[in-house]
Amino acid sequence: MFLSRFFVLVFSACFLLFPANGIRSFAGYETEVEVDTFLQFREAPEYRNQKKCTLLDSSNVPMASSCDPSLVHIAMTIDWHYLRGSIAAVHSVLKHTSCPQNLFFHFIASDARLESRDEFERIVQTSFPYLRFEVHVFEESLVGNLISPSIREALDNPLNYARTYLADLLEPCIERVLYLDSDVIVVGNVQELWKVPLTGSRVIGAPEYCHANFTRYFSYEFWSSAEFSEVFEGKRPCYFNTGVMVMDLLKWREGDYTRKIEKWMEIQKERRIYKLGSLPPFLLVFGGDVEAIDHRWNQHGLGGDNVRNSCRTLHPGSVSLLHWSGKGKPWTRLDAKKPCSVDFLWAPYDLYIPSQHKRIATATMHSPF
Repeated sequence: MFLSRFFVLVFSACFLLFPANGIRSFAGYETEVEVDTFLQFREAPEYRNQKKCTLLDSSNVPMASSCDPSLVHIAMTIDWHYLRGSIAAVHSVLKHTSCPQNLFFHFIASDARLESRDEFERIVQTSFPYLRFEVHVFEESLVGNLISPSIREALDNPLNYARTYLADLLEPCIERVLYLDSDVIVVGNVQELWKVPLTGSRVIGAPEYCHANFTRYFSYEFWSSAEFSEVFEGKRPCYFNTGVMVMDLLKWREGDYTRKIEKWMEIQKERRIYKLGSLPPFLLVFGGDVEAIDHRWNQHGLGGDNVRNSCRTLHPGSVSLLHWSGKGKPWTRLDAKKPCSVDFLWAPYDLYIPSQHKRIATATMHSPF
């Protein structure tokens, strides 16, 4: 009884604390959309632009050209393990932005199962009939020989490295993109994040955490070698989380940053200079030269650390984005009836409809986890 009352309280509170910016149409709201025999999601409301938004050609919705300069481009990976999180993340972005019809989502799917692309397209289309989006296919072979084992198996998923290849995956006309992990909820207006300027030669922007012990992200061999550690010479590198980034794809392509990250992954295969998956190469290439974004745009660590599924509270201060980085995910903890208090802030955006019939063999979904 206490838990149910607490849920209702938090459910109501979230919408009071995080008001929607878009204009919502209730036509079709709460309509159950059957995606396939096993996965069901409700259809989200139709969120509409405020009057101040730039008008787009509505005749081609949702398949308008991704090259329209008025569009805000958002990229995130999509797979079966995180599908529920991806759908909730999109729902939250649409609900809280002032110009939802000006968004274009780029979902990156693995080529491990080519039929998944069609299935993901169908799921997204039925959940968000008015959404502009495209599902891109990432070739795992690009990183298959570059990935080194890390401290958690989930971090070794090739799809985690897809953000490194966004400049190649997206159309050349797209010069800027917001990258978001699938375990986030956006409760601020994403238009504000999109407009953050990347000054000078800076290629990416992200919230930085300069109080964190930066040295622990690399091995003793790294710091004891002048050949490696001099990469930070003359810089003040700070930790940043790659789950929320503003990326200038024009500068990225010009500087061939994909190849720079790949070079560090090649060194890692031979010398073991770090342990934490796809993050350290980004720190090595961009550390000390990141456009610092307000911390409210990445309240990370809500999933605990990379080993333990522990509960954490929100950091002090305002919040525009909640991020369940770490081992614990809100949908798994809620389903297991072992939620953390912050998980109830995620629940209102969940469009998943629990099914009476579970997929008999999870292996048939080829989850890398």
